[in-house]
Amino acid sequence: MRIAIITDAWHPQVSGVVTTLNQTIHFLKSWGNQLLVVTPEDFRTVPCPSYPEISLALFPRKKLNRLMDEFSPEVVHIATEGPLGWSARRYCLQRDIGFTTSYHTRFPEYVRLRFPVPLAFSYKVVRRFHRPAKRTMVVSNSLKAELENHGFSNIALWSRGVDTNIFKPRGKEFIKATRPIAMFTGRVAVEKNIEAFLKLNLPGTKYVVGDGPARRELMERYPEVCFPGFKHGSELAKYMAAADVFVFPSRTDTFGVVMLEANACGLPIAAFPVTGPLQIVKGGVNGVLDEDLESAVLQALGVHPEGCLAEAGRYSWEASTRQFLENCYRNHDPAQRKKLDAAPRLS
Repeated sequence: MRIAIITDAWHPQVSGVVTTLNQTIHFLKSWGNQLLVVTPEDFRTVPCPSYPEISLALFPRKKLNRLMDEFSPEVVHIATEGPLGWSARRYCLQRDIGFTTSYHTRFPEYVRLRFPVPLAFSYKVVRRFHRPAKRTMVVSNSLKAELENHGFSNIALWSRGVDTNIFKPRGKEFIKATRPIAMFTGRVAVEKNIEAFLKLNLPGTKYVVGDGPARRELMERYPEVCFPGFKHGSELAKYMAAADVFVFPSRTDTFGVVMLEANACGLPIAAFPVTGPLQIVKGGVNGVLDEDLESAVLQALGVHPEGCLAEAGRYSWEASTRQFLENCYRNHDPAQRKKLDAAPRLS
C-alpha cells in the first residue's frame, strides 16, 4: 500500500510526535508498505517564532503537490497543523482525496502561553483544519471527549508504545549524585511547566535532561539543578533508569510518551491529575497523581518498580501502528478496502 505521511514535526526536533511518527514509519515499512514522508527537510525553512529549534517549511505547496502527484498515494495522513499540514489538506480537498489527521498537541494552549491569542479563536482555526478529515486520531478517550466538547467530530483512538529493548531497568550507578534523584526528560520549553518541578522543596538532586528554548534561563535561575543537555537512545535510557522518580509537570500534553519510557526503566511517575498522566498513571501502581506535586513525588518514591514495568508492558509500537493503519482503512469504500486488506501489513 502507498501511504503518504505529512508532518511539520521532524528531526532535529525531539518530541513525542517525532518518536511516534518514527516508530509508525518503521513498522509500516517493515510490513511491506511504500511510504512518502513529507517533512520540513524537503523544503526551504524558517525558524518558528519564539521556538527557533522548530523549522517551518516556506511556501511548500508547489513542491508538495509535485511529490504527492508523483507518488499517487492510496492513503494520506496529515500529522500536524503547520504549513505542510495546511498545504497537504488543500491538496487533498482539491483532488477529492480522503485523508486522516492526528491531534498530537494542544496547539491553542501552546499559542496562548506565548501570545495573547484567545483560546476560542485558536480552537476555531484548529477545528477548521481537522473538519474535512475522515478520521482525526487522538491518544485517549478523555482527549476525545474534550475535543468533542470543542465541536470536533469523526474522532478515532490511536494509542502509543514504548521500545523496551532500549528503555529497560539498568544500574543506578550511572548517576553519582545525592539521592533521591528526581528527573524530568523532554523538551525544555514553557509549555512543559518544568518550573513547577524545579520550585519543589525535595530531598536529593533534581535533573532536567533535554534541550529547548527555556533551558538557558532555567539553568541560570536554578543553578543547583543538573542540566546534562539533550540525550537520546540508550544514553537517555541510562539517565532515566538511574533516577528514582520521574516528574512530569506538564498540564498540556495530550499523552506523554516519556512517561511510558520512564515506566519501562522501572521508574515511578509523579504528575498532576490531568489528561496525559490520567491516561497512563494508576495511583500507587506505576506512580502517583496529585495537585500537590511535591506530595506526588514523595509518595511515588515508594512505588515498586514491578508495577511500573507491568504498565509499560501494556503498550507496544506494533499495536500502535496496527491501530493507525486500521483508522486509515476506514476511509475506503468496501471494494478498495478489500484490496488493501489483501496487502501485507503485519509482521
